[in-house]
Amino acid sequence: MSEISETKEESPAIISEGNGEDSRAPSLFDAIIPALVLMGLLSASVYFYGDSSSSGANQIALILTAAVAAIIGIKNGYSWDEIEDGIKSGIVIALKAIMILFSVGSLIGAWIMSGTVPSMIYYAVQLLDPAWFYPAACLICAIVALCIGSSWTVAGTIGIGFIGAATVLDLSLAATAGAVISGAYFGDKMSPLSDTTNLAAAAANTDLFTHIRHMLWTTTPSFIIALILFTWVGSQHTSGGELDTLNNTMQALEGQFTIGLYLLLPLAVVFVLAYKQFPVLPSIWAGIMLGLVFAVIFQADSVIAMGASENLGDALQMLKGSWTVLFDGYKSTTGDSNIDDLLSRGGMSSMLNTVWLIICAMIFSAIMEKTGILARLVNSLINLASNTGSLIFTTVCTGIGVNLVSSDQYIAVVIPGRMYQLEFEKRGLAPQNLSRAIEDSATITSPLIPWNTCGVFMAGTLGVATFAYLPFCFFNLLSPVITTIYGFTNFKITSLEQAQA
Repeated sequence: MSEISETKEESPAIISEGNGEDSRAPSLFDAIIPALVLMGLLSASVYFYGDSSSSGANQIALILTAAVAAIIGIKNGYSWDEIEDGIKSGIVIALKAIMILFSVGSLIGAWIMSGTVPSMIYYAVQLLDPAWFYPAACLICAIVALCIGSSWTVAGTIGIGFIGAATVLDLSLAATAGAVISGAYFGDKMSPLSDTTNLAAAAANTDLFTHIRHMLWTTTPSFIIALILFTWVGSQHTSGGELDTLNNTMQALEGQFTIGLYLLLPLAVVFVLAYKQFPVLPSIWAGIMLGLVFAVIFQADSVIAMGASENLGDALQMLKGSWTVLFDGYKSTTGDSNIDDLLSRGGMSSMLNTVWLIICAMIFSAIMEKTGILARLVNSLINLASNTGSLIFTTVCTGIGVNLVSSDQYIAVVIPGRMYQLEFEKRGLAPQNLSRAIEDSATITSPLIPWNTCGVFMAGTLGVATFAYLPFCFFNLLSPVITTIYGFTNFKITSLEQAQA
């Protein structure tokens, strides 16, 4: 779940922008040009830079394509001031996501220093058999996300614990990230507490629980198949960590940190606040502050080491250490390279590259929306839908396509809902068919796109490149396929008559 909840109110206005005067509406050729430029530049970015393409190359690709879209808009009669206003609006939409990213960076640093993350890793390694690690990670993340309705919170808390445990066990980090994301998005999608679930139901004009019940038909088989695939991957990717190395790593954890179940309390507090639907940012900062308190009480030596300075007493070194970890993350100095690589992370500064990507993506999507190019691309798709199967397939493609172009899953949820609502009604299809197709495409595929806010968040938080974990996001990859198959086979497609009976 991307946590840009303000977009719920703002998206409809954004979508309608750019359609004002017919004389300024872009032609289909105009609309295709930026799409082709973006695909070409992003393909070149991946070819030249591989997994590191999101460290600058993708940002340049987005800005260059935004410039092309702006030129087309000016050619069609938009002034630069209008385009600039659109850019400002787009960046404003992303501000909450940016604040969450910075806060999660501080949370990771504080929870490592407090012993919360080391304790999560310690117990996960002891309790989870490597052969069942991936399906267990997927299932646990799914249950927690179902309870709290937030994929981002799950990934930013227990997700990093699973990544740490996988590192210690010498398991695949890409497969672990795929398991975390698959589970987190299953729970998020099926939770009545999730903002995207509520938004999809509202966008399609259907009842929330009708929407959730209808999603069970596609979500359940997708998730079961995903668990089977994770079990198979686990049988193929056995732990490469030797027993002596594993024991040394565990001893190094115990040597640097006090380990205990009570150190998981900050994690529990954040989950309870999320379950109670407390605002996201205050919930995260409550976890940060509690983590710092635990660090001072239970990990005093580590806090002092972070703030080490000859001219300061212990109290001031603790203050400096707590301050430093929030902006620069935790720096592990055990001498054990495995532990140091694992635990030297976090801090607001670790999210700067991620924020850079989000800003560039929102500049691009804002210009595409403001100049009407995005609406032109989407409107041309509706003529391709000749029957129920092709209508649902077109809806799925629209959700994925808007995710690619707008870089924001909320916009990708709202646009198909507004576009296809009347079309589904004309064809005698109940609105829950539309809301399910939206969720199975727009919501589910958002973390698979490197420049989408969700993809950026997952890659930055879990420390695994989007293209690395993408092949292992089995649930996210299966959902659009299964909902499309249902459409073409007319399986579990509810008519308006059935819905009203």
